[in-house]
Amino acid sequence: MWFKNLLIYRLEQDWSLPAGELEEKLAARPLLPCSAMSTESRGWVAPIDDVQLVQGLERHLLIALGTEQKLLPSSVLNDAVKQRAIEFEREKGFKPGRKQLRDFKEIIAAELLPRAFTRRNTTRAWIDPAAGRLIVDASSPTRGEQVVEFLRETLGGELPVSMPQTEASPGQKLTDWLSARRAPGRFDLGEECELTSGDAAKSVVRYVRHNLDVQQIQRHLEEGLRASKLAMTWNGRLSLVVNDKLEIKRLKFMEMDEAEEDPGLDPARQFEAEFTLMTGQVGPMIDDLLEAFGIQKR
Repeated sequence: MWFKNLLIYRLEQDWSLPAGELEEKLAARPLLPCSAMSTESRGWVAPIDDVQLVQGLERHLLIALGTEQKLLPSSVLNDAVKQRAIEFEREKGFKPGRKQLRDFKEIIAAELLPRAFTRRNTTRAWIDPAAGRLIVDASSPTRGEQVVEFLRETLGGELPVSMPQTEASPGQKLTDWLSARRAPGRFDLGEECELTSGDAAKSVVRYVRHNLDVQQIQRHLEEGLRASKLAMTWNGRLSLVVNDKLEIKRLKFMEMDEAEEDPGLDPARQFEAEFTLMTGQVGPMIDDLLEAFGIQKR
């Protein structure tokens, strides 16, 4: 259940929807299987192994968007189109043109779609009304926007949110911390960074599992490279990587190993323990991070 990637959105209005009413609204848009002729379906699913679509702890809310996609490999489709083109040439005595090939592709895709394999993905989102935040556990901004947009549609079009905005570029802040060889506040530098040039070549230098307090990195910064990713730890408890888009990657509680969960523990109590830990640690970490980037609380 622990979030590993954080896309942070600011709620522009106070969240006033109780968990029960949110449950009713999500239940009206559940995830349904793809129809015979559709390639994708979206809808709300239970965020943990439960029938409830909304899990709450104090004022924190956890929801999950499910996506079902039909997989039609391009190699399979292209092979079928080639075979259809061969049959066409045998029958007509000449090769099909480009338009005919496009028509073949559309027809064959429609024929194969009902038999295509399906893949399901779940993207969780954490609503923190007290902090005025919506946090999506996704590494892709596109996936985050899908959750925000679907939630907005589910709520009837009312969900004003924005990404945190900084006066100085996030990349410049990361560069300043790396140049100073220290992170602000309760943060400490980790053992990973990515440096990118600002010219057309967009050269990239990466350091992984490496001491960042070395002269070689300082020389790169003096030559004009800027930090685009920086690993840090927070308060000796969380490790994370922050990039120049203010996205948090590979978030981990340094004393927790999810692979060692007790299979005999009641799922509800397991969820409560993990969600309590996450909201109690990650929430303050985000407060500190946004403050370090010059973003004040709402």
